[in-house]
Order: sequence, then C-alpha cells, then structure tokens
Amino acid sequence: MRILVSGSSIAGPMLAYWLVRNGHEVTVVERSPVLRKTGGHAVDLFKPAMDISERMGVLPRIEALATGTTRLTYLREGTRKPISADVTKLFAAASDRHVEVMRDDLSEIYYDATRADVEYVFGDSITSIGDEVTFEAGAPRRFDLVIGADGLHSNVRRLVFGEVAKTFVGAYLAVLSVPEYLGVPGEMAGHIGPGRTAAVYGARHLDDARAVFLFRSPELSYHHRDVARQKQLLREAFAGLHPEVDSWLEHLDGDGAFYFDSITQLREDTWSRGRVALVGDAAYCPGPAIGGSTSLAVLGAYVLAGELSTGSDHPAAFARYEDAMREIVHASRAFALGTAKTLIPSTRLGVSGLVRGAQLLTSLPSWLIRPLARLNSKGLRMHDSMRVKDYGRQGAASATP
Repeated sequence: MRILVSGSSIAGPMLAYWLVRNGHEVTVVERSPVLRKTGGHAVDLFKPAMDISERMGVLPRIEALATGTTRLTYLREGTRKPISADVTKLFAAASDRHVEVMRDDLSEIYYDATRADVEYVFGDSITSIGDEVTFEAGAPRRFDLVIGADGLHSNVRRLVFGEVAKTFVGAYLAVLSVPEYLGVPGEMAGHIGPGRTAAVYGARHLDDARAVFLFRSPELSYHHRDVARQKQLLREAFAGLHPEVDSWLEHLDGDGAFYFDSITQLREDTWSRGRVALVGDAAYCPGPAIGGSTSLAVLGAYVLAGELSTGSDHPAAFARYEDAMREIVHASRAFALGTAKTLIPSTRLGVSGLVRGAQLLTSLPSWLIRPLARLNSKGLRMHDSMRVKDYGRQGAASATP
C-alpha cells in the first residue's frame, strides 16, 4: 500500500521503518522545513521501546547518546541544605531496561534509520483528506492510507476527527536551552517549591544545557504557537522561587530553543476513521513528561505497522491495533495523573515528602529495590509491563500490559 504519514518526530519515523520493511511504500510529510530541533528535553525509553529499537539495530547509537544523568540534587524553597538522590536506583525501581536520551537525538536516530527507504517531504502540511490528499505547498496526491503521527496538536486529527475529548492535568511543562556551563553532565540540579519545580542539566555530547520547568496552574490562555506569550507566562509562574532560577530565565531573551505546553491527556479510545488512523501523542497522549508518552509512541507505531502487515483489510487492522493498545493507554493515563500530583506537589508538606521519599528509596540497597518495585506492575513498573510480541515474518508486535 501507499501510505502517507504526517509527522517526523518519534512515532512517524518508527511507523515508517516497520511499514517499509513489510513491503509498503511510505511518504512522511513534516510541517517544519527541516528535521525538527526543538530543544526538547530528555525522554525515557523503557524496556519495550528499547527492545524495539534493538530490533531496528539503532540501540547502540541511542545508548551512546544517553544523557548519563545519575544524580538529582534539589533545594526546597525556603531552605539552605540541598537533598540528593541516586537516579540510577530510581530507574532501577521503574524498569529492568531503561535509557534517558534527548528527544531531538532520538528523533534524528529514527529518521536516519529510514531516510534511505522513505520519502520525506519537509516544509509542507496536509490541508484536506479525501479521494486525494491536498497540501499547503505540494500538488495533490493519492494514498491508500493516511496516518497522523503529528503530536498533541495533530493537524490530521483536527481535519478528520475535529475536537476530541481532552483532560487538562493542571500543569505546564517548559524547556529552555541555556549555556553549557550552567549544567553539570550527570546531574540534574534545581529548586522545588509548592506547585513549581525548576532544574538544569547537561550531557557530555551537548553544546548547551537544558533548564526544565514544571508548574501547576489553572488553564492558561495562549496559542500553542505564540512563543512571546508563553515566555511571559513562564516568567510569571517562577517569579521569586530562587535567584538562580531567575538567572536561567534571563536566557529566555536569547535565541536558544524553547518549548512550552500544557500537560494534557487525550481521552478518545478510537483512533481510526475510514482510511485514516492516529498514532502516538496524536492519538493517546497520556501527558507530556509524566506518562511515558515516548515509549508509548514507539510501541504504538510498532503495533500499528504490524497489524497493517498481516494481509487483512485496513479496517480490521486498525481495530486490532486499537484493541492491542487500549488497555496500555488507559494504564498510562492513570499513571500520569498520579505522577503529576507526585512530581508537582501543591503544599510544603508534599514537597518535603517528595524529596525525602526519593532520598529514602535511593538509600536502600540495589538488590532490594527491584523486587519491591515488581510488586506493583500497574504503578512504578507500569511501563515495563508492556510486552512486545512478534507477528512472525512481519516482525511486528502486539501488546498487553
């Protein structure tokens, strides 16, 4: 089949890779004029996503570009003594196989694995989907299927599904590129107070550092492309937390990369209509930075490619894809809601409980942490509970939590 995929970040290239290897002809269209370099922050690949990446042959490159963060150091608002925790022990509790990598690096790795076999069209966007697909810049073309892998603000979803059910989690995420000297490779250091937390980190291979901000707020009024307004809101949210945070925010006036968005869940359980389907954050975003959305996107793209390669018609394949992913998506949504409350506590008591809880967990011996964590596969170990199975010759997957 001739398949058009919208979006070249994570789910798009992942889907394209497996579709091509199962005999399909794939075109990926991307609004950005070049492969996106948004200055995005570090994302987590848990065991299922790492297994899939290994099957692609790209895992060594991913591991070579790991951030290498091993320690968290936070200063609570109004205190003078920082508290530290061992990141390696925290992730050992969450996953048997895990890597943290910059989102831009991961996107480039998946793109490089596909660009020889996939047609990429940059600087264009879909304007309508009918018998033909029309574009802002290019001539109309015909495709058998169209897949939206274009993120939380999906253009394909808007064109085909209209407005869908969403849940605003009550928080926002921002990431800012700051000078390299502000971050220490191997450490995330920051400040935390009721309803807000800010930290900076570096990585050995980066020529900058990243400041990441999480804060609670009622839903704010802004457009997702209005960067000036987003920067204003970020300054207001973190005013007075700490002079060091103020110094990070001074770099908002520079030309470094910047990201800002609400932490919002998509609540729809149907991700296909006719010959159009959605995958990744375009379909079932559990909430950026808190719900394992990157690993979920990798797994979902792999499952969709496998189901489309079984030889059955696409409505049946779409239905099986939805059935395979639905329970995992529900679990990710629930996990994300709990994570938001934990990571951004709204009271001083909650802040104290968070940092001291992390410190206590990492004080336990390594041999004890994993067995304790495995007792709760729907909580801390939820992401590792997603299983990846082969569909024989196709090399695709089904998934069950």
